[in-house]
Amino acid sequence: PLPDPSRFRAPEAPQPAPDAVARAAALLSGAASPVIMIGRSQRTMESWRARVALAEKLGARVVSDLKVGASFPTRHPLFVGPAGTFLSEAATRAVREADVVLALDWVDLAGTLKQVYTDRPVTAKIVSASCDVHVHRGFSMDYFGMAPVDVQLLVDPDVAVPQLLEACRARSYTPSTAPADEPVRGTGDVLTLRSVAASLNEATAGVDVCLTGLPLGWPGNGRHFAHPLDYIGGNGGGGVGAGPGITVGAALALKGSGRVVIGLVGDGDYLMGLTALWTATHYGLPCLLIVCNNRSFYNDEAHQERVARMRGRPVENKWIGQRINEPDIDLALLAVAQGAKGIGPVTDPAKLSGVIAQGVQLAREGEVCVIDARVRPGYDADISGERAARQEPVGRT
Repeated sequence: PLPDPSRFRAPEAPQPAPDAVARAAALLSGAASPVIMIGRSQRTMESWRARVALAEKLGARVVSDLKVGASFPTRHPLFVGPAGTFLSEAATRAVREADVVLALDWVDLAGTLKQVYTDRPVTAKIVSASCDVHVHRGFSMDYFGMAPVDVQLLVDPDVAVPQLLEACRARSYTPSTAPADEPVRGTGDVLTLRSVAASLNEATAGVDVCLTGLPLGWPGNGRHFAHPLDYIGGNGGGGVGAGPGITVGAALALKGSGRVVIGLVGDGDYLMGLTALWTATHYGLPCLLIVCNNRSFYNDEAHQERVARMRGRPVENKWIGQRINEPDIDLALLAVAQGAKGIGPVTDPAKLSGVIAQGVQLAREGEVCVIDARVRPGYDADISGERAARQEPVGRT
């Protein structure tokens, strides 16, 4: 017989100590330049609105990153972007200038503060709402560093935020005007991650989308988020191969919701986990995978280049063991082998928007689709097309 599920319910969320909330509220209410660092968070609109209300009540600037899911509207005047794997220059400056920082379950708070305070100890008062301190123990040493914290709210951040919203006094501040939003654009005839972002935005205009992942090197201003389900965050732990499975899982969770589930993955990620597509086709879980295919484990290739320079070894050997070409793999045909639709390879930036629109339509019709987008290896998403044209060729020679 099945066990009684009522006996296995999740426990009630613990509540923060009232005096800790009062001390945190006093610091935030009296701050001259508060900053909120939003990390892990719930995916409900109630929690989303509470975070926005707290930021507006305090006039606090807000930063986030792409390691976690969408947690704050990226077009809000208080948002300091763009979000990336690491803090942007503007976000780093905002945190460095802050006198009080509220960290809401920020991933690796200690490491991020080291990025901000490179030449002196942390001077800001830190209020942290997180349970990460429970993993700081001596057994496996697989945790992040301990951060300096002045007020520790040992609870889920979405439990703390409503209480802080009630306890904090409204700060007097001059609202800033958000800078004019320039649309992300591709760069000439070179297919880059910036081209993929521009094409994705064009092809999905007016469509509710859930992004299940973004590749390394994604331009932080490549996509704006206005809902907690617009982007669910990175795979965590360097989990190469998780992208297809995460996308299929999200497709199961969001089936019938009206949202189109789209995963942007690298070719290595895709090749390690593509059999998840069979699950999607077998169970009728519509989704779209856009493979940003640079034919390389390029993160490691770049690392090998750095090591070669440090050790005086031939940089031209950096591709060994990392390139996935000669012959190129037919990623679209591998999708067809799992019962999905496969499109590509696509190499022309001018055609990519139409191809993505086709993939979105297939997903809306209940299909599973994979697009092979051949992006240039080593192309920096933030450099100009002129510089890209002078970069080394793709092949070994």
